[in-house]
Amino acid sequence: MSSEGAEGQTDRKKYEFRKVIEDLKNYEGSGTQLVTIYVPDDRQISDVVAHVTQEHSEASNIKSKQTRTNVQDALTSIKDRLKYYDTYPPDNGMVLFSGAVDSGGGRTEMVTQVLEGPPQPVESFRYHCDSDFLTEPLDNMLADQGLYGLVVLDRREANVGWLKGKRIEPVKSASSLVPGKQRKGGQSAQRFARLRLEAIDNFYQEVAGMANDLFVPERHEIEGILVGGPSPTKEEFLDGDYLHHELQDSVIGKFDVSYTDESGLRELVDNAQDALADAEVMKDKRQMETFFEELNAGELATYGFEQTRRNLVMGSVERLLISEDLRKDVISYECPDCGTTDREVVDRRKSTTDHTCSECGTEVDADDAEREDAIEHLIEIAEQRGTETKFISTDFEKGEQLYDAFGGFAGILRYSTGV
Repeated sequence: MSSEGAEGQTDRKKYEFRKVIEDLKNYEGSGTQLVTIYVPDDRQISDVVAHVTQEHSEASNIKSKQTRTNVQDALTSIKDRLKYYDTYPPDNGMVLFSGAVDSGGGRTEMVTQVLEGPPQPVESFRYHCDSDFLTEPLDNMLADQGLYGLVVLDRREANVGWLKGKRIEPVKSASSLVPGKQRKGGQSAQRFARLRLEAIDNFYQEVAGMANDLFVPERHEIEGILVGGPSPTKEEFLDGDYLHHELQDSVIGKFDVSYTDESGLRELVDNAQDALADAEVMKDKRQMETFFEELNAGELATYGFEQTRRNLVMGSVERLLISEDLRKDVISYECPDCGTTDREVVDRRKSTTDHTCSECGTEVDADDAEREDAIEHLIEIAEQRGTETKFISTDFEKGEQLYDAFGGFAGILRYSTGV
């Protein structure tokens, strides 16, 4: 699978997770009775079951009978779900949600949801019981800005690491042998200056070696490289072309930082937030620029749900573009008399209504209509036809236009179809 194809799969998984999380956020419990459990992939299922069993026992001490019953029912439901897993959870772990949520009119309903293999690994085991489900760690995973290389250095030390989503991972460090500016007795100023420059050069080469060893194998996955340090150190390092030439081209910014230890990596990421946001949205901008070029001067653009769908079915769409903010359902009405299928894209909250067939005028009962997520409907066709899918942010003008002017659906075609 190409890197763009893999990215499309990741985007789809993020969308599916985001949709579930949005539903989870709408649930409320009347007390501290909604249970959330984060399980990393190296935690044995038997350990999780033991923990749930212990929590079930301790819940018997809850004073409120209703809350006690709801918590224990939630834990029992989670325990039942865990029976479907072997020794360990899926890759990247899983998150379990269960509890009695308010359904209106003073009634409650039991909801249990398991999210397997989130976009980023679950870092640690966590048990949480409150009036809301704990979704913040998943929100952070979905806010993933890709993979970035980090380098901080001055003339005394350096650290190299990764930014993976929102997780900063220090990997390598080095200390220099660069002498201070005060020379030892007996050394001429000229000789001392030469030795110092050689030591600085050797240190920069060492730092570049660490960065090259870490970043070059991942150079096709890296979104960019950030370099931090005091002036003029970072400028000397970059201007000296110490980095591998492909990495040099991937540097998206250099930033002043006060520290060059592991805390300097965190400071570098904090200072680079604008550049990170720009780099992420630039990928979306390039997609939309291609779309508008074809829309205005070419023949390889399609937009709107029905036109895009028809092109997808023909296999003519190279890349499917979907607005990140889109939350729509598609309702399919099949006429019982002539067999015509009409489709209507509606807000997810809109109820299904009776429909008149566009061909013969027969009334189609709403109960006979098929309703599904519009995005998943198109992505399923796209995957069958080998079409890549890209979700487009609304954080820039053309991204907003995709949502507002084109209904949130568009495509770049492999060949012109006239549709």
